[in-house]
Amino acid sequence: MRPLRTTLNRRRFLKAAAATGALAAMPGGSWMYGQDNVLNFSNWPFYIDVDDETGVSPTLADFEAEFGIRVNYVEEIPDNDEFFAIIAPLLERGEDTGRDLIVLTDWMASRLIRRGWVEELNKANMPNWENMRADLKSVAFDPGRRFSLVWQSGFTALGYNKVLVKELTGKDQLTSVNDIFDPGLKGRVTMLTEMRDTLGLTMLALGLDPQNATLADAQAAVDHLKGFVDSGHIRAFTDNSYADDLAVGNVVAAYAWSGDVIQLQLDNPDLEFLFPQEGFMQWSDNMMIPLRAQHKANAETFMNFYYRPAIQAQVEAYVNYIPPVDHELVKAEIAAIDDSLVGNPLIFPNAADLAKANVFRPLDDAEEEEFNALFQDLIGV
Repeated sequence: MRPLRTTLNRRRFLKAAAATGALAAMPGGSWMYGQDNVLNFSNWPFYIDVDDETGVSPTLADFEAEFGIRVNYVEEIPDNDEFFAIIAPLLERGEDTGRDLIVLTDWMASRLIRRGWVEELNKANMPNWENMRADLKSVAFDPGRRFSLVWQSGFTALGYNKVLVKELTGKDQLTSVNDIFDPGLKGRVTMLTEMRDTLGLTMLALGLDPQNATLADAQAAVDHLKGFVDSGHIRAFTDNSYADDLAVGNVVAAYAWSGDVIQLQLDNPDLEFLFPQEGFMQWSDNMMIPLRAQHKANAETFMNFYYRPAIQAQVEAYVNYIPPVDHELVKAEIAAIDDSLVGNPLIFPNAADLAKANVFRPLDDAEEEEFNALFQDLIGV
């Protein structure tokens, strides 16, 4: 049986824990140096199993008990660019960031690897990496996975409140990316500060291909959105913080991440996650060890632990993202937790689902600067 959880309570718990200093990073990257039995792990919100009665992650507790390594787990990555701005000055100066393990999306992982800012993995410490899905074992930005292992993969599409959509638009359900531009939703829409997600979905709405995106395509997407920004139709561009507004009804429709919406459904069953008819975006987030991390071997032990199929099953039963571990291995374990999850397309997408998934085209540094300049001007950053 899946554990019930209250998202707002969980987030308050984690913020309160950080405020006590138990989980918080210190300026300049100084956490708990000199202690060999420590792991400082920075991750995104809503991205690990949590028992809401205790506020503790069962898999983290199991790891600590088995290996005697204390995990300082911090949900401090709301957006790739925001987190990069925190760690980049330290890495540029050749300093330790105070973090032993971080999780970043493919394109940002690629940037750190290109700059030589991550440690090469000692595969001898992590034999379970062989459990990784075959399609992930070698990628363009990290051939042979020398520097990264996938934490989770997922989709970006539309999250919406079906009851409020009916009240405001008269539609029983949404079917298209373009439905988010319905006049009845004015002021109740958010999109993401992740450029590839927001422009990618908008390109799909315009009949453009984000997998072969040109600067002209990006300009077309920005031009399309600008009118909705100027009119107040789009309430805001946000990081993970859209989730609370969606849960309580301040936001009615959003460009959203799949696992977030599924978790929010336990707080608000009126929420739906839509795979639009035009397609949707797909991405992976990757575990990496920043250069000069103080507890590298502990990080590798941790990565190896989370590549056990039984541990992956526990995480997936909570977060509802796509596991990086071979799906047949994970299915066998997750069935013992909740057999209905074996057929969940957000965890184990089938060929038909994946045929409509789009991965944004890799950009070189010059292209990324051009695309980002257009996007940042749109969102007012």
